[in-house]
Amino acid sequence: MDMVMKLGATSAVVIFTKSSCCISHSIETLIRSFGANPIVYELDTHPNGKQMEKALVELGCQPSVPAIFIGKELVGGANEIMSLNVRGKLKQLLIRANAIWDNDLKR
Repeated sequence: MDMVMKLGATSAVVIFTKSSCCISHSIETLIRSFGANPIVYELDTHPNGKQMEKALVELGCQPSVPAIFIGKELVGGANEIMSLNVRGKLKQLLIRANAIWDNDLKR
C-alpha cells in the first residue's frame, strides 16, 4: 500500500490503469482534455502491477482500475471522477492540485 501512496504523490495527477480497460482510457482522456498531463501506471504491464492492484483494492478501489490520485490524494475511480466532472468540480480540483492553470484567474 505504501508504494501506491508514494507513487500517487509523485505528480499532480496519477492514474492507475490497465491497458485493456476502456473506462481507464476514457478517464485519462477526460483529464487530459483539461490540459493536465497525468502520470499513468498500467498495472498489467508494470513489473509490480499485481502488488499495486492488491494495494488499490485494500485502499477501497472496487474495481481496482481506474484509480485516480489528484493533489496527492486518492480521489477514487471512474464514478468519482465523472461525478466531479458533471458537477463542474473536476476542473477546480485540477487547478488546486496545480495540474492545470486557469488563465481567467490571472486577469
